[in-house]
Amino acid sequence: MTALYNKYRPSNLSQVISQQHITDTLTNIICKSENIKQIYLFVGPHGVGKTSTARTYAKTLNCLKSDKPTIKPCGKCSSCISPQLDTVEIDAASNTGVDNTLENIKASHLAPHSRYRITIIDEVHALSNARFKALLKTLEEPPPNAIFILCTTEVDKIPPTGTISIR
Repeated sequence: MTALYNKYRPSNLSQVISQQHITDTLTNIICKSENIKQIYLFVGPHGVGKTSTARTYAKTLNCLKSDKPTIKPCGKCSSCISPQLDTVEIDAASNTGVDNTLENIKASHLAPHSRYRITIIDEVHALSNARFKALLKTLEEPPPNAIFILCTTEVDKIPPTGTISIR
């Protein structure tokens, strides 16, 4: 049995509802693939679709139907069918301990199966200072094919850094 939020999760950016300003921005980034950044910060209240949009964006970046990211993932290639090969989702609110963070950081340095190794950190504001510091070095100098998407409802709780510009 599939949970409703997984069953009805968008499979491409055009299916994301009520976030056109976000999907337009991400679509423009994909269409001009030389502008794909390595760190994204998705901020908003609970339930607006930050993590769903992050997963959908990851799928658009890694779909193998063309030689570059596409706004319409095919849904048939290995990256679309099994995105967990190159996309790791971490719930910072429930995953505790520096060891978990270090394992995921090490995984981001591995060569991706498709185009990028994408790490989505949900509720990034819940990371302890020790865990955030462990992550910070990788955020400051990310591996060439790594992309980090940080999602949060409480942006003011993220420690200020030169890498993550909040204001």
